[in-house]
Amino acid sequence: MTYNNSMEIKVQVPPSVLEVLNKFALAKYEIYIVGGVVRDALLGRVTNDWDFTTNATPEEILKIIPGGLYNNDFGTVFTDNPDDPGRPHEITTFRKEEGYRDFRHPDKVSWGQSLEDDLSRRESPISAMALKAKAAPKTGPSTFELIDKYGGQKDLENKIFRALGDPNERFNEDALRMMRAVRIASELGFKLEEETLYAIKKNAALINKIAKERVKEELFKILSSPNPYEGILLFKESGLMQEILPELEKTFGVEQKSPGRHHIFDVGNHLLMSLKHCKSTNPVVRLATLIHDIGKPVTYKKLKSGVITFYNHEMVSTKITENIAERLKLSNKEKEKLITHVRWHQFTVDERQTDSAIRRFIRNVGAENLDDMLALRIADRLGGGARETSWRLEEFKKRLVEVQKEPFTVRDLKIDGNDVMKTLKLKPGPKVGEILEKLFAEVVDKKIENKKEALLKKLSSL
Repeated sequence: MTYNNSMEIKVQVPPSVLEVLNKFALAKYEIYIVGGVVRDALLGRVTNDWDFTTNATPEEILKIIPGGLYNNDFGTVFTDNPDDPGRPHEITTFRKEEGYRDFRHPDKVSWGQSLEDDLSRRESPISAMALKAKAAPKTGPSTFELIDKYGGQKDLENKIFRALGDPNERFNEDALRMMRAVRIASELGFKLEEETLYAIKKNAALINKIAKERVKEELFKILSSPNPYEGILLFKESGLMQEILPELEKTFGVEQKSPGRHHIFDVGNHLLMSLKHCKSTNPVVRLATLIHDIGKPVTYKKLKSGVITFYNHEMVSTKITENIAERLKLSNKEKEKLITHVRWHQFTVDERQTDSAIRRFIRNVGAENLDDMLALRIADRLGGGARETSWRLEEFKKRLVEVQKEPFTVRDLKIDGNDVMKTLKLKPGPKVGEILEKLFAEVVDKKIENKKEALLKKLSSL
């Protein structure tokens, strides 16, 4: 890739983007494509996030594209995106920003006079590039002028992420930029430029000024990236782990290698390696994998024999996980899934288990979570230096399938209360439930098949 302040490139743009560009051209306003889409176009990455900047004010934008939504102080108008209805286009007026007393939002926003005004406030050179249509764009690859005033192409070539200008200033303006720097670097497989990394370490405590929902969002993006292991390594190196997940930071250096145990890493590095091997792409499952042993520092005990124990660490880990979920403002659904995976990650796979015990396990974790629980278990094994699987685990997987063919509750029976009342000429009442429970017990014990004909026949004999 050759660095050039201004050059022509071909970019494939969707119809809705062409429509926006053409409407602004007809209205005689400047408009540029900006943000991550420019970076992704140069890297050959597919993107769905199309953002624009223009010299039109929000009121003028709404005249060009009626029906847009403008409900903020930052000059951003949201417009429909027929190509991807869940991702509205963002069209923002050139702007200047002043003062950041809350370390997140500017105290004063004013409309800028040029593209330079707008690009100079962005967080990094690879985010400060723009595309300008050379002519009326048409369907298919269109020709654009790439505007790159800060060396974004060079950074892409060198695979580094660096702050634009003084990194300390950038992070004091918006502390969330530190998380985004780690996230973007991990998503792209880039390194953090030395001065930028130093500035994050220096200012890491400022992340506590940011709403926890936004922090969680960026953490989940790191975990969802193609390189979550590398992302969390950088998360730790930057000092942000100490601020956001101090309980995880405390796991590093806690030994667990001892006679008769398979672990070859300390707790923290075991958790990192487990994350590296986690096959689930769900960020909640990846987070559970990363923190499943987070209670081990509290329960650590080394016996005279040299054996290291962590009795009841899964319960302590569960309690700590509950606190983390609350602190990061996880949704109720996310919280439940996270806690479930940490609580039950040490499930038994002994071949001597009864079907009832396996059914109990499935009820505890939820049938919908079984694949993710297995992904965590395998990651845990690999992260500890064990083989990916064992004959016991493979046998357990087979039994999970077989057991689920049987009913789990009375509701799974092929008859219901109406059948009972009709067959036995009973009125609604507790007796109906008692009969169903009795039938369910016999089905579980395999004395009766869970088939309507068989159950009705049994009813008739009662």
